[in-house]
Amino acid sequence: QVQLVESGGGSEQPGGSLRLSCSVSGLSLGSGAIGWFRQAPGKEREGVSCTGSHDGSTYYANSVKGRFTISRDNAKNTAYLQMNNLTAEDTGVYYCAARRFLITGRTCHPQQYDYWGQGTQVTVSS
Repeated sequence: QVQLVESGGGSEQPGGSLRLSCSVSGLSLGSGAIGWFRQAPGKEREGVSCTGSHDGSTYYANSVKGRFTISRDNAKNTAYLQMNNLTAEDTGVYYCAARRFLITGRTCHPQQYDYWGQGTQVTVSS
């Protein structure tokens, strides 16, 4: 059984930082793709950052480029999302997602992923 458990969400002021973690069990993180998605109230779930493509590329949404960094520790089977210089527009529920196989191209769509965590709330407010 594959399980993904996010942690690290919370409340932060604009300009602050948070680091999200996604602990994965039942699936080898090193052989497939992992992504972070977020959903704000009243909006569709969007891809924030994804890694694990055949060409080694990493996707970042334009709104987070230069501020967010995705990484993973294959030995710990854990993925991370370092979020810096947070803004109110970063508020939402953040989900990590995984799939067993690599992805073709630099893409980050929810439908590409088979396994999902329960989500962690991130609130950026002064």
